[in-house]
Amino acid sequence: MLKEKYQKEIVPKLQAELGKGNIYGVPTLQKIVLNMGVGRDRENQEELKKAKEELALISAQSPSYRSAKKAIASFGLKKGDIVGIAVTLRGQPMWGFFEKLVNVVLPRTRDFKGISRKSLDRHGNLTIGVKEHTAFPEIDPHKVEKLRGMEITIATTTEDDDKAYRLLKELGMPFRD
Repeated sequence: MLKEKYQKEIVPKLQAELGKGNIYGVPTLQKIVLNMGVGRDRENQEELKKAKEELALISAQSPSYRSAKKAIASFGLKKGDIVGIAVTLRGQPMWGFFEKLVNVVLPRTRDFKGISRKSLDRHGNLTIGVKEHTAFPEIDPHKVEKLRGMEITIATTTEDDDKAYRLLKELGMPFRD
């Protein structure tokens, strides 16, 4: 288990590297947010339901619909229209998903060359875009009618990108050199 490896090996190593006297000063994963935009499918209830079911399979949790906060006439969007589906993972499901993401999903992604360090947002959070949700082992590519992209945001407890980079690198995130 990744969480056990983190607690037994990574925390002492980062504690020494970062000069933290307390193990609670060492950065850790806070949450992982999966977000899937629905685009033009927002009017088709059947497609919304399929997208929600697929995201539920990927995350092993029930996702919720996200609605527009304001109207945008050029997109034909009214306030309250459904614009996406999202789920937040914390605790053990978060650690399991992270391990699956690093060891299974990213290597299965087409033309994957590593995560850019520029994906860190200057607040210690990493955001990754996945173009095809069929890279997840729970999704059967033969039964999928439409490929969907998704955004994965990994939030850490640190505000420093260098510390977040060290943490994620130790946890196995494949960064480009």
